[in-house]
Amino acid sequence: MDDAVTVWPDLPYASWRDTAATLHLWTQIVGKVRLSLTPWLNHGWQVPLYVTARGLGTSPIPVGNEILEIEFDFISHRLVARTSRGDTRRLPLEPQTVADFYHRLIDLLKGIGIAAVIHEMPSEVPNPIRFSQDRIHASYDPAATYRFWRTLVQVDRIFKLFRSGYIGKASPVHFFWGSFDLAVTRFSGRTAPPSRRRTRTARRGHSRSLFGRGQQRRVLAGQ
Repeated sequence: MDDAVTVWPDLPYASWRDTAATLHLWTQIVGKVRLSLTPWLNHGWQVPLYVTARGLGTSPIPVGNEILEIEFDFISHRLVARTSRGDTRRLPLEPQTVADFYHRLIDLLKGIGIAAVIHEMPSEVPNPIRFSQDRIHASYDPAATYRFWRTLVQVDRIFKLFRSGYIGKASPVHFFWGSFDLAVTRFSGRTAPPSRRRTRTARRGHSRSLFGRGQQRRVLAGQ
Protein backbone atom coordinates (compact mmCIF):
# COMPACT_ATOMS: atom_id res chain seq x y z
CA MET A 1 0.00 0.00 0.00
CA ASP A 2 1.56 3.29 -1.13
CA ASP A 3 0.20 5.19 1.88
CA ALA A 4 2.28 2.99 4.20
CA VAL A 5 5.39 4.81 3.03
CA THR A 6 3.81 8.25 2.61
CA VAL A 7 4.58 10.40 5.63
CA TRP A 8 1.84 12.95 4.90
CA PRO A 9 -0.84 11.23 2.78
CA ASP A 10 -3.10 13.28 0.58
CA LEU A 11 -6.56 13.63 2.13
CA PRO A 12 -8.70 16.37 0.56
CA TYR A 13 -11.70 16.91 2.79
CA ALA A 14 -14.29 16.86 0.01
CA SER A 15 -13.32 13.31 -0.92
CA TRP A 16 -14.05 11.87 2.52
CA ARG A 17 -16.52 14.37 3.99
CA ASP A 18 -19.27 11.78 4.54
CA THR A 19 -16.91 9.21 6.07
CA ALA A 20 -15.44 11.88 8.36
CA ALA A 21 -18.90 12.84 9.59
CA THR A 22 -19.81 9.21 10.32
CA LEU A 23 -16.48 8.39 11.93
CA HIS A 24 -16.75 11.51 14.09
CA LEU A 25 -19.99 10.17 15.54
CA TRP A 26 -18.63 6.63 15.99
CA THR A 27 -15.67 7.99 17.98
CA GLN A 28 -18.11 9.97 20.12
CA ILE A 29 -19.99 6.79 21.02
CA VAL A 30 -16.79 5.03 22.08
CA GLY A 31 -15.54 8.16 23.84
CA LYS A 32 -18.79 8.46 25.78
CA VAL A 33 -18.47 4.84 26.87
CA ARG A 34 -15.07 5.74 28.28
CA LEU A 35 -16.54 8.88 29.88
CA SER A 36 -19.36 6.91 31.53
CA LEU A 37 -17.03 4.37 33.12
CA THR A 38 -13.94 6.40 34.02
CA PRO A 39 -13.47 8.53 37.16
CA TRP A 40 -13.09 12.27 36.64
CA LEU A 41 -9.59 13.56 35.92
CA ASN A 42 -8.51 17.20 35.95
CA HIS A 43 -9.33 19.17 32.79
CA GLY A 44 -11.51 16.34 31.49
CA TRP A 45 -8.48 14.22 30.63
CA GLN A 46 -10.47 11.05 31.31
CA VAL A 47 -12.47 11.45 28.09
CA PRO A 48 -10.13 11.50 25.02
CA LEU A 49 -8.90 8.77 22.74
CA TYR A 50 -5.25 8.21 21.86
CA VAL A 51 -3.33 7.39 18.69
CA THR A 52 -2.21 3.76 18.69
CA ALA A 53 -0.07 1.61 16.41
CA ARG A 54 -3.24 0.53 14.61
CA GLY A 55 -5.69 3.43 14.99
CA LEU A 56 -7.36 5.16 17.91
CA GLY A 57 -7.87 3.65 21.36
CA THR A 58 -9.36 4.45 24.73
CA SER A 59 -6.42 3.33 26.91
CA PRO A 60 -7.43 1.22 29.98
CA ILE A 61 -10.95 1.86 31.34
CA PRO A 62 -11.68 0.59 34.87
CA VAL A 63 -14.61 -1.84 35.06
CA GLY A 64 -15.05 -3.29 38.53
CA ASN A 65 -11.85 -5.15 39.36
CA GLU A 66 -10.85 -5.41 35.70
CA ILE A 67 -10.06 -3.09 32.79
CA LEU A 68 -11.54 -2.61 29.32
CA GLU A 69 -9.87 -1.24 26.23
CA ILE A 70 -11.63 -0.32 22.98
CA GLU A 71 -9.67 0.35 19.80
CA PHE A 72 -10.54 1.49 16.30
CA ASP A 73 -8.22 -0.65 14.18
CA PHE A 74 -7.78 1.27 10.93
CA ILE A 75 -5.45 -1.34 9.44
CA SER A 76 -7.81 -4.31 9.69
CA HIS A 77 -10.87 -2.02 9.80
CA ARG A 78 -12.57 -3.36 12.87
CA LEU A 79 -13.44 -2.19 16.34
CA VAL A 80 -11.84 -4.35 19.01
CA ALA A 81 -12.85 -4.53 22.69
CA ARG A 82 -10.57 -6.34 25.12
CA THR A 83 -10.70 -6.92 28.86
CA SER A 84 -8.13 -7.98 31.42
CA ARG A 85 -10.17 -11.18 31.88
CA GLY A 86 -9.09 -12.21 28.39
CA ASP A 87 -12.33 -11.33 26.57
CA THR A 88 -11.97 -10.09 22.99
CA ARG A 89 -14.87 -8.97 20.80
CA ARG A 90 -14.80 -7.37 17.35
CA LEU A 91 -17.09 -5.35 15.12
CA PRO A 92 -16.33 -4.74 11.44
CA LEU A 93 -15.77 -1.14 10.44
CA GLU A 94 -17.83 -0.91 7.28
CA PRO A 95 -20.64 1.24 5.87
CA GLN A 96 -23.35 1.19 8.56
CA THR A 97 -25.57 3.75 10.21
CA VAL A 98 -24.62 5.44 13.45
CA ALA A 99 -27.69 3.80 15.00
CA ASP A 100 -26.51 0.33 13.96
CA PHE A 101 -22.97 1.00 15.21
CA TYR A 102 -24.34 2.25 18.53
CA HIS A 103 -26.59 -0.78 19.10
CA ARG A 104 -23.90 -3.24 18.01
CA LEU A 105 -21.33 -1.71 20.37
CA ILE A 106 -23.72 -1.67 23.33
CA ASP A 107 -24.67 -5.29 22.62
CA LEU A 108 -21.00 -6.27 22.27
CA LEU A 109 -20.22 -4.77 25.67
CA LYS A 110 -23.23 -6.50 27.24
CA GLY A 111 -21.88 -9.76 25.84
CA ILE A 112 -18.76 -9.37 28.00
CA GLY A 113 -20.70 -8.26 31.06
CA ILE A 114 -20.31 -4.49 30.73
CA ALA A 115 -23.40 -2.30 30.95
CA ALA A 116 -22.53 1.11 29.53
CA VAL A 117 -25.19 3.83 29.66
CA ILE A 118 -24.24 6.96 27.75
CA HIS A 119 -25.77 10.33 26.92
CA GLU A 120 -26.91 9.73 23.36
CA MET A 121 -26.78 13.28 22.01
CA PRO A 122 -23.60 14.03 20.03
CA SER A 123 -21.33 16.84 21.20
CA GLU A 124 -20.04 19.82 19.21
CA VAL A 125 -21.94 19.06 16.00
CA PRO A 126 -24.70 21.06 14.34
CA ASN A 127 -28.23 19.62 14.35
CA PRO A 128 -27.38 16.62 16.55
CA ILE A 129 -29.37 13.39 16.27
CA ARG A 130 -29.52 10.79 19.03
CA PHE A 131 -27.10 7.99 18.26
CA SER A 132 -29.81 5.34 18.47
CA GLN A 133 -31.91 7.23 15.90
CA ASP A 134 -29.26 8.41 13.43
CA ARG A 135 -29.80 6.58 10.16
CA ILE A 136 -28.44 9.44 8.07
CA HIS A 137 -24.70 9.07 8.65
CA ALA A 138 -23.61 5.69 7.28
CA SER A 139 -20.44 6.14 5.19
CA TYR A 140 -17.12 4.38 5.66
CA ASP A 141 -14.25 4.60 3.16
CA PRO A 142 -11.45 2.33 4.45
CA ALA A 143 -8.71 3.90 2.32
CA ALA A 144 -9.58 7.45 3.37
CA THR A 145 -9.86 6.45 7.03
CA TYR A 146 -6.44 4.78 6.80
CA ARG A 147 -4.92 7.98 5.37
CA PHE A 148 -6.58 10.00 8.13
CA TRP A 149 -4.99 7.75 10.77
CA ARG A 150 -1.59 7.95 9.06
CA THR A 151 -1.85 11.75 9.34
CA LEU A 152 -2.74 11.43 13.03
CA VAL A 153 0.40 9.32 13.54
CA GLN A 154 2.57 12.17 12.27
CA VAL A 155 0.73 14.89 14.19
CA ASP A 156 0.89 12.83 17.38
CA ARG A 157 4.64 12.37 16.93
CA ILE A 158 5.25 16.08 16.36
CA PHE A 159 3.03 17.17 19.26
CA LYS A 160 4.93 14.84 21.59
CA LEU A 161 8.18 16.50 20.56
CA PHE A 162 6.59 19.94 21.07
CA ARG A 163 5.43 18.88 24.54
CA SER A 164 8.80 17.41 25.58
CA GLY A 165 10.72 20.67 25.93
CA TYR A 166 8.35 22.21 28.47
CA ILE A 167 9.21 21.69 32.15
CA GLY A 168 5.84 22.80 33.52
CA LYS A 169 2.55 20.96 33.56
CA ALA A 170 1.52 19.68 30.13
CA SER A 171 -1.22 17.39 28.93
CA PRO A 172 -0.69 14.15 27.02
CA VAL A 173 -1.47 14.34 23.32
CA HIS A 174 -5.21 13.74 23.23
CA PHE A 175 -7.69 12.96 20.47
CA PHE A 176 -10.79 14.85 21.56
CA TRP A 177 -13.78 13.18 19.95
CA GLY A 178 -16.01 16.24 20.41
CA SER A 179 -13.90 18.45 18.16
CA PHE A 180 -12.48 15.42 16.29
CA ASP A 181 -8.86 16.54 16.49
CA LEU A 182 -5.60 16.05 18.34
CA ALA A 183 -4.53 18.59 20.95
CA VAL A 184 -1.78 19.17 23.49
CA THR A 185 -1.86 21.82 26.22
CA ARG A 186 0.76 23.60 28.32
CA PHE A 187 -0.20 25.24 31.63
CA SER A 188 1.45 28.28 33.21
CA GLY A 189 0.19 27.47 36.70
CA ARG A 190 -1.70 30.75 37.02
CA THR A 191 -5.40 30.78 37.82
CA ALA A 192 -7.42 31.81 34.79
CA PRO A 193 -10.35 34.26 34.86
CA PRO A 194 -13.75 32.55 35.24
CA SER A 195 -14.60 30.71 32.05
CA ARG A 196 -17.71 31.65 30.09
CA ARG A 197 -17.92 28.21 28.51
CA ARG A 198 -21.29 26.53 28.66
CA THR A 199 -20.53 23.12 30.14
CA ARG A 200 -19.14 22.30 33.56
CA THR A 201 -16.44 20.14 31.95
CA ALA A 202 -15.28 23.03 29.75
CA ARG A 203 -15.29 25.48 32.66
CA ARG A 204 -13.27 23.14 34.85
CA GLY A 205 -10.90 22.38 31.99
CA HIS A 206 -10.09 26.09 31.60
CA SER A 207 -9.64 26.89 35.29
CA ARG A 208 -5.90 27.47 34.79
CA SER A 209 -4.02 29.63 32.32
CA LEU A 210 -3.10 27.50 29.34
CA PHE A 211 -1.75 27.45 25.81
CA GLY A 212 -3.09 24.69 23.61
CA ARG A 213 -2.11 23.44 20.17
CA GLY A 214 -4.67 21.52 18.17
CA GLN A 215 -4.58 19.74 14.85
CA GLN A 216 -7.42 21.93 13.64
CA ARG A 217 -7.26 24.91 15.98
CA ARG A 218 -5.29 26.80 18.60
CA VAL A 219 -6.78 27.70 21.96
CA LEU A 220 -5.65 30.49 24.27
CA ALA A 221 -7.19 30.90 27.70
CA GLY A 222 -6.35 33.10 30.64
CA GLN A 223 -3.34 34.75 29.03
